Amino acid sequence: MRFAMLLSFIIVALPILAYSSEVPLQLTLNEAIRMAAEKNLDVRAELYNPAQYEADINRYRAIYDPLFYLQTSYTDSNAVMFNSSGQTFTLNSSLSKLFWTGGSAAITFNNGYINSNVAIPSNSWQTGLGVSISQPLLKNMGREATEIAINVSRFSKFASLERFNSILLSTVAQVRTEYFKLYSLREQRNVKKVSLELAQKILSETQARIKAGVLPAMDVFNAEFGVATREKELIDAELAVNNQIDVLRLLLQMNDKKGEDLQTVDLPPRDRFVVIESEAIQKALNRPDIREQKRNLELSELQARNLRQKIRPDLTLMASAQLTGQDSAYQRNFDKVLTFDYPVWSIGLNFSYPLGNGEAENDYRKSRLKTEQISLQIRSLEETAANEARAAIRGIEAGYKQIEVTDRGAKFAEERLRSFIRKNEVGLATSKDVLDVENDSDVAKSNQINAVVGYANALTRYWQVTGELLEREGIRVVEGDADKLYSNSR
Repeated sequence: MRFAMLLSFIIVALPILAYSSEVPLQLTLNEAIRMAAEKNLDVRAELYNPAQYEADINRYRAIYDPLFYLQTSYTDSNAVMFNSSGQTFTLNSSLSKLFWTGGSAAITFNNGYINSNVAIPSNSWQTGLGVSISQPLLKNMGREATEIAINVSRFSKFASLERFNSILLSTVAQVRTEYFKLYSLREQRNVKKVSLELAQKILSETQARIKAGVLPAMDVFNAEFGVATREKELIDAELAVNNQIDVLRLLLQMNDKKGEDLQTVDLPPRDRFVVIESEAIQKALNRPDIREQKRNLELSELQARNLRQKIRPDLTLMASAQLTGQDSAYQRNFDKVLTFDYPVWSIGLNFSYPLGNGEAENDYRKSRLKTEQISLQIRSLEETAANEARAAIRGIEAGYKQIEVTDRGAKFAEERLRSFIRKNEVGLATSKDVLDVENDSDVAKSNQINAVVGYANALTRYWQVTGELLEREGIRVVEGDADKLYSNSR
């Protein structure tokens, strides 16, 4: 007898033990958001754009790197036509650097050897040690003109960071939506399970009553149809849950344990959220997508100022000074350079201006048109953001009211179902009546679940359109994130 009882216990306990060995992974909303911010492929890929602009910034800063130049050549000629022959050798070097004013300076050291039957003297070294400067006085003058490529890359990086903020904001909003959707589908599945259990109970009782001769045999068909219908609905609900788990796993890049069950821990909020419309609109006007366009406007204005400067004439100051020497022996030649006895210097102005200057004029006009276009786009975005904020506020208010209404509806439907079950027990209601009322109860419970999740999604939408979702979730994007990615690319 004891052995039989032990065997029965093992048979009953085995499914429970098997189920407990596959405990679903418990996932909180904060963990899901953190995983998406760190692992989501779209988010990670977007961070490479500001990192690439950081590479451009450092690339264009290289214009200030000194440039060393070395050139050497040897020529041996024997011209029959001019009855001349000779050899020449040159070794020239220079070190030049660009300055923020747009000007440049260079130090030169030139050496040459001439051996010719027509040159006087025919065998000599020539050496020059000098310095030269070149400074634009109108066009291309000043730091802004000199560093235009650097600043364009910098503003582009700032705009790219705002774009990254927008992508991250949308991703976090999607995580919240998909997280609560999994909660909703699980609750819907539980409703279907309870509905199937009730239908199976009604079928069992109906079969017992038919066997006892209390009910006609035809009544069993309604009960069997109710069970079959709810079995199908439960299968669909299971499929929807499993599909949603895969959606969330892909979003969070949780592909290491495919097929593992995923259980949401946090419940959708039900507390009333009070919103002040003027404050909400003010926050919405500082969203990342609007900040991105403002960065683009700053970039366009910078390019317009630079192109406006291109309309000016090109006037450049040129100056140079050189110490020279010449002798048949290189050492005496070089000593003459150091005596300062043979200086050569020059100063002058180079002026150029294309008559009509249509190219520069139209480049500037195009840049002004682009700046005005971006300004209009910003205004359009701001008006859209304000409308979206107002719509999100209305969504919150409607969502909160729907929770209260569906709570009452679910309560009334449950009471109505209990009443019909009692009627069925005393023969005042058929199994079809109970199943129909139970179906209404399922609809009411589904509406209640959808209302709670809808309210959570309305809050998510509000925080997304106002741009405050990242701050509420404790996520902060800094420029150093992209810089670190750039530094690690070596």
